[in-house]
Amino acid sequence: MIEEKEKDSFWLIVAGIVLTMAAVMWFIKSSEHGKYETAAKAIAEDASNSAYHVSK
Repeated sequence: MIEEKEKDSFWLIVAGIVLTMAAVMWFIKSSEHGKYETAAKAIAEDASNSAYHVSK
C-alpha cells in the first residue's frame, strides 16, 4: 500500500500573511499622507497657527 504525503503549505501561508500585512500597512500609510496638509499650509502662512509656537 502506497500512502500519498500531503503537501506542506506552511511557508506559503506565512508568506501570504506577511504580504497581506505589508499591503495593509502600505494602504494605511498612503491614506494618512495628505491628512495634515491644510494645517501645514496654515502654519507656513502664519506661525502663530501652530500649537508649538517657538518664541524667538
